[in-house]
Amino acid sequence: MEIKTIECVPNISEGREKSIVEKCVDEIRSISDLKLIDYSSDPDHNRSVITFIGPLEKVKEGAFQLAKKAVELIDLNHQKGTHPRMGAIDVIPFVPLTNATMEDCIQASAEVGERVGRELSLPVYLYANSAKSEDRKKLPTIRKGEFEGFDEKMKDPRWTPDFGPNCKHPSAGVVAIGAREFLVAFNIYLDTINEAVAQQIAQGIRESGGGHRWLQAKGMLIQEKNMVQVSMNILDFQKLPLYRVIELVRLEAKRYGVSIKETELIGLIPVQAVLNSFAYYAQLPDLKQDQIIELKL
Repeated sequence: MEIKTIECVPNISEGREKSIVEKCVDEIRSISDLKLIDYSSDPDHNRSVITFIGPLEKVKEGAFQLAKKAVELIDLNHQKGTHPRMGAIDVIPFVPLTNATMEDCIQASAEVGERVGRELSLPVYLYANSAKSEDRKKLPTIRKGEFEGFDEKMKDPRWTPDFGPNCKHPSAGVVAIGAREFLVAFNIYLDTINEAVAQQIAQGIRESGGGHRWLQAKGMLIQEKNMVQVSMNILDFQKLPLYRVIELVRLEAKRYGVSIKETELIGLIPVQAVLNSFAYYAQLPDLKQDQIIELKL
């Protein structure tokens, strides 16, 4: 019987207290057959991104146990950061890998969501490919209002959660759980501290502002670096290559007399996304994966 392997990339609303992050990550480490492949924290965002893979059933268990620990340890009444957040465990996406389909991940999101709602008393919104209505497909739409605004938001019948109680958890808020394709989280830093510049650029390039269909973007000041950041999620790296995003931000930044200082990758990226951009900048239109020695081996 073929083993269905999937990826899970939970985001927790804690990026400053290392001990809390480690206790959450330990939940993944403690489950056999799960492979923790990356985790990183950003103190300005006050957020951590955790990536693990494994057999379908084990990944479902890992996602639940991580959510349980985050609810136990993170209190959003005392948590602030530049990244929008609505939950202690803010989002749990499932991504199909080997022998797994999108339908497998949609079913996994529903099963984990039902358990999270029932056992943790945490309202759950199904998003992306798991969404049951069009207005719940996009994470920023669900997250609008953030933790503080959900008491009022949930009075609207349109925002009754898919699972769990119809009121936010007093300290852990709500969570979005869903199935999606591979996402590239990529940030661009500009050589200015003018936050309005990053916000204007982000608004102009993202889908909701009339920009690219597969791009989410937000501008913010990162005090640790003394620069502004255009923080982005590229939802389809094949249809919207990384190099195109970089050059678009570079072009928009020129309008304000600023330039790109550096970039930042959050979590993991498919090798093809890297090769697409290298091929563009090196002017190698016929570059193939089997020309990379490590991949050839």
